[in-house]
Amino acid sequence: MGFIRKQEEKMALRLLAWQYQRMNQPLPGAAELRRDAARIVDDAHRIAKRSGSNLVSIMKDLVADIRRKGSG
Repeated sequence: MGFIRKQEEKMALRLLAWQYQRMNQPLPGAAELRRDAARIVDDAHRIAKRSGSNLVSIMKDLVADIRRKGSG
């Protein structure tokens, strides 16, 4: 895994943790968080490639979507 990919996943992990904290919910296990972060980065890259959008804003939207699905 490359340096940039690792940084993207770390950012996604921070976004996920922030979102859980904001919703006053306990964090899931580290393995689940890492898996979700990797999926967010993969999805964000696919969307950015198709739409030409900003990767960070796409990741924020994906994190919010994951949290909405998890709490429903």
